[in-house]
Amino acid sequence: MNQPRTRGPTMVTVHSSGGGGVHCCCCRCCTCLQLHILRTEPGILKLAEIGLGFFCQSLALNFGVQYAGTLGASLLSFITTASWCLMTSFLLMLCYVFSQKSFNLLKSSLFETAFNSIAAFSYITSCSYLGYAVNVFLQPMYLVTPYFQVYPAMSAAYMVGTLAGVVYGYDAYKSYKYFKGYR
Repeated sequence: MNQPRTRGPTMVTVHSSGGGGVHCCCCRCCTCLQLHILRTEPGILKLAEIGLGFFCQSLALNFGVQYAGTLGASLLSFITTASWCLMTSFLLMLCYVFSQKSFNLLKSSLFETAFNSIAAFSYITSCSYLGYAVNVFLQPMYLVTPYFQVYPAMSAAYMVGTLAGVVYGYDAYKSYKYFKGYR
């Protein structure tokens, strides 16, 4: 007589492809997110650019706007540079985090190199112009006005903006190497 075959326990193994998503307890969720990008050099550079840009823009808007008449076009060019660089870097970071394919396509395109080069040039020139205006127009006010916080804040803004320009310049160099296939 045929005895019914009993089946033993079945082991199910879940494999994650590419490590995307967020690891929760025993599984991965939100696998559309590619958070490992944030630990790579391009991801760290984009995070640094976003952080420095946000810092520069917040200093300029919180302290410089009241003295826009004194600082003139230098403040406007600095705020414009910080705004467009921050927005574009943030959009690139979103593309990187949500799509590995976008990361590969954008890094291997000329766009990343051109954007970073123009951003570096824009930051360095607008910070030079703002530094001149701050030292010529705000420093005398700082020397005679007690608790005048605009001069140190705007000095920090153009110094950190110069650092952001250097970071964008390094990112442009790395993007160019990636674009040319040197990696």
